[in-house]
Amino acid sequence: MSTFIENQNWRYATKKFDATKKISKQDLSTLKEAIRLSSSSYGLQPYKVIIVENPELRAKIQPAAWGQSQIVDASHLIIFANETQVEEKTIDNYISNISTTRNIPADSLTGYADFMKSKLLNLPEDTKQVWTSKQTYLALGNLLNAAAELKIDVTPMEGFVPEQVNEILGLDKLGLNTSLIATLGYRHEEDTTQHYKKVRKSQEELFITL
Repeated sequence: MSTFIENQNWRYATKKFDATKKISKQDLSTLKEAIRLSSSSYGLQPYKVIIVENPELRAKIQPAAWGQSQIVDASHLIIFANETQVEEKTIDNYISNISTTRNIPADSLTGYADFMKSKLLNLPEDTKQVWTSKQTYLALGNLLNAAAELKIDVTPMEGFVPEQVNEILGLDKLGLNTSLIATLGYRHEEDTTQHYKKVRKSQEELFITL
């Protein structure tokens, strides 16, 4: 745990990446697995994770992300896109996955499926979208922690215009919406932000024990 806390103090939202340094395939695979294993409400994972490697696409996305240089300079660009619809098939596919993975009859999961459907399917559409978007933040948390362990920098971003990114990537046609952006790579030695002390609330100010 001491290493974990040390790495949390090491990480920060990198403002300038070294464009010459690339994440290895092995480390990228580890980060993808960390995202895949993230916690999610009901276990549904109602989102897709898009890794944008095409430099032309990244150049198109940059203006939609307030012109931030990390979009084009980082080793990798990741889009967390929440599903805009939660339907019966969303839950049915998940139940099928449980049945296959755990080698149990799908019929034995009918009660759980019906419970999820009763809680999710009747929600207003805007509420569903807020809920699916929140799930992407859980996945981002796993990415941030895993990357810090590997000494890989991650800059999480909410500074972008979702509609523009959706249009560039054709996400609307896929029933997806850009919820979060994360750029991954290695900090540039000229990024002075890395030398700043981390500013957080003290434990006394942050926590309330009842």
